[in-house]
Amino acid sequence: MNSILFASAGLSLALAVLLTGCGASGKTDPKAEAPPPASVVHDGDVNVIKVDRPEQFPLVNATQRDTAPELHVTGVVSPDVSRTVPVISLASGRVVEIRARLGDSVKKGQLLMRIQSADVSSAFSDYRKALADEVLVRAQLDRAMLLYDKGAMAQKEVEVAQDAAAKAKVDVETTAERLHVLGTDLNHPTGIVDIFAPVSGVITEQNVTASAGVKTLDNSPNLFTIADLSSIWILCDVYENDLSNVHLGENAEVRLNAYPGRVFAARISNLGSVLDPNLRTAKVRLELRNPGLMRPGMFVTAMFHGLKKQARAVIFASAILHLHDREWVYVPAGGNSFRRVEVVGGNMVPPNLQEVLSGITPGDQVVSNALVLQNTVEQ
Repeated sequence: MNSILFASAGLSLALAVLLTGCGASGKTDPKAEAPPPASVVHDGDVNVIKVDRPEQFPLVNATQRDTAPELHVTGVVSPDVSRTVPVISLASGRVVEIRARLGDSVKKGQLLMRIQSADVSSAFSDYRKALADEVLVRAQLDRAMLLYDKGAMAQKEVEVAQDAAAKAKVDVETTAERLHVLGTDLNHPTGIVDIFAPVSGVITEQNVTASAGVKTLDNSPNLFTIADLSSIWILCDVYENDLSNVHLGENAEVRLNAYPGRVFAARISNLGSVLDPNLRTAKVRLELRNPGLMRPGMFVTAMFHGLKKQARAVIFASAILHLHDREWVYVPAGGNSFRRVEVVGGNMVPPNLQEVLSGITPGDQVVSNALVLQNTVEQ
């Protein structure tokens, strides 16, 4: 009886194993069809790795592209000094009215402010006195000439009267010129001085407020500063090692941080003759017409082009590995090994290429997708 039970149990176990095998044969495991993963072996050099299946990491040749070297620097928009005019007053006094403010656009001849000046009142008083003296001296001269004609006055006295008349005329002209310099009109005697805009432009500086005192020219700042921003400067800092790529009279491409999608052409008008002793940079001045978007103080990026073209290596952008703020590529190192080489990437080349400035040369082989190999290394 026991032998029959053991035989029945064995038959059931064999049948269960057979049925399990038949059910498993009806399913396909996708992992079984994929190639086995590459095995990575690190060499003594941390930049050299060895894999057992190098064919999983295809290689591509770096091609050549002739391009002129490019230099990118930063700069600041500044007014053209030759188009910047100060507004001053030769008459001291107190401000009674201001018609313009900082940042306003003004036209030439526009009234900016009015000053009540004791200097002008005194100058008008001197002018009127000089006029009265001239009338008196002229009358005395006429009388002397009449007496001389009748033989009642000597020639010497006539000459004295003529000299006094000439001096009185000079006094009138001098006092009138003083009033003109102070900015007043002889036909409208008043102690108020009107200050007008000498040029058209934008007020970029204001050093006066309402009811403020205006001092003499030698100890007071400019009342206003007006800049014609139709043409502006861009001042860039260029390191001394890069000055060979900057040439007077050539053009540069300018991009505003505020409008990154637009490119403006500027001309190099000056190369600084003195380097900053701390930064080791020279000031490079660019000039261009203001399209209306540029304001003093804006940050820009300027790009200078070298004169001679250079051969650059070009590879797929995916072949460059960005790791720890540095750039690398993998190159074959013989056998099943790859070496990681540091490079300096350049400009992107559409559609998916990138220049390499140093580290490899045209014709060198690199792994087409460095990130895949790096991920394999880190697993």
